[in-house]
Amino acid sequence: MSVEVITTISPTTNEPIITRNGLSDAEIQELPQVSAKAFESWRKTKLTDRQIIVKKALKILGDKKDELANEITVQMGRPIKYTGVEVTTAIKRGDYLVKVSEDVLKDTEGEAEKGFKRFIRKTPIGPVLILFPWNYPYLTLVNSLIPALLSGNTVILKPSPQTPTIAEQVAKAFTEAGLPSGVLQYFHCGSPTMIESIVRNPSIAHICFTGSVPGGLAVQKAASDRLVNVGLELGGKDPAYVRGDVDLAWAADEIVDGSIFNSGQSCCAIERVYVDEKIYDDFIKAAQKVLEGYKVGDPLDSETQIGPVVSKQSKETIAAHVKDALEKGAKDETPDNATFKELPPKGNFVKPTLLTGVDHSMRVMTEETFGPVISVMKVKSDEEAIKLMNDSEFGLTASIWTKDTEKGYELADQVEAGTVFVNRADFPSPDLAWTGLKNSGKGVTLSRFGFDQFVQLKSFHLKDYPK
Repeated sequence: MSVEVITTISPTTNEPIITRNGLSDAEIQELPQVSAKAFESWRKTKLTDRQIIVKKALKILGDKKDELANEITVQMGRPIKYTGVEVTTAIKRGDYLVKVSEDVLKDTEGEAEKGFKRFIRKTPIGPVLILFPWNYPYLTLVNSLIPALLSGNTVILKPSPQTPTIAEQVAKAFTEAGLPSGVLQYFHCGSPTMIESIVRNPSIAHICFTGSVPGGLAVQKAASDRLVNVGLELGGKDPAYVRGDVDLAWAADEIVDGSIFNSGQSCCAIERVYVDEKIYDDFIKAAQKVLEGYKVGDPLDSETQIGPVVSKQSKETIAAHVKDALEKGAKDETPDNATFKELPPKGNFVKPTLLTGVDHSMRVMTEETFGPVISVMKVKSDEEAIKLMNDSEFGLTASIWTKDTEKGYELADQVEAGTVFVNRADFPSPDLAWTGLKNSGKGVTLSRFGFDQFVQLKSFHLKDYPK
């Protein structure tokens, strides 16, 4: 059987830029065997030694920030102005997970009783398969990789075909940091059949998937014929509610950024905006003013704020959502911006689009758009806003924007989302659990609870020998 050839297409030019070879089915099945063998010794390594290796690897990645940033920009199209920040943020996130690991992974003592000792130990589970996406490759990878290794597990990485070098760079850094052979492996793959094959391998003890709902369901289905846990970080249709008491210029600036940063290609981007009817018209004007200052263009230009979306298919999906909204009565109130009108002729460039008069009959308010579209709907009350925010199959993040932070907290408590923000958005904090409700996924990454999926509890019940 011929080996699969995986080609990365530049979102900026739509031309091939990278090719990688996949593996044969036999080679795919060998990865878990190697991982299981390495697990026998890695699990016995002291936590302090694991921490040293992880910290060294993170430093190596940090020292290569500019190189890594350039690779992200070239491969997935985010402007070079921002990609270095992803690398430094991923390292800070990793440092936090190292910092809390000793306390998180320590034994939990049972009730004191003379003549007995009882405690619960968190033990590693074995080889972990991590399937991670292209949109924030370092950030999403760190979420699972660092706690998995610190907990004593071995890891196999499968990067997105769009950003193949990320797995290579990470594996190289950990090898240089002294990680034993076989503890961290990676493979390139674009074939769903091959992915299903390794998911079904009995040596894989846990699977982490970050990506679309259909992709997550496919992985879960492939794993359904055996007892293995699957952690899923999936999509979102994240809402924002702007109350009537906000400073409009500030709120508009924050919400535009939360909607179209990374060309809107974030699972926690703001995709639905509900605005108090009393300030609705003024908010639209404020958002238009903010958009006037944005520059769309070549992502390698340091002045560019919005680059291309990742693929032709993504561009077509965004266009279909906008078309559906306009046909159903929405208005395109995007301001007159020269860079929006004169998009680069090649690549998958999409103008940031401000839609008004939207409602929940439109795809742009119900399906994940994953593009630079700001859809704004008028509401009459807090109650209506909360009802509409919860009217979704997704539940990843949501935000409330108000000067009355106590009221914001009260409203946030009513929202069905894994993370609720007040006066902030699109910011996974490493000390908070990252989790989704409804079709936004299952399981937890980040925070102290992000280690739980990588350990199993083992109880020790010891009694003194009778004298």
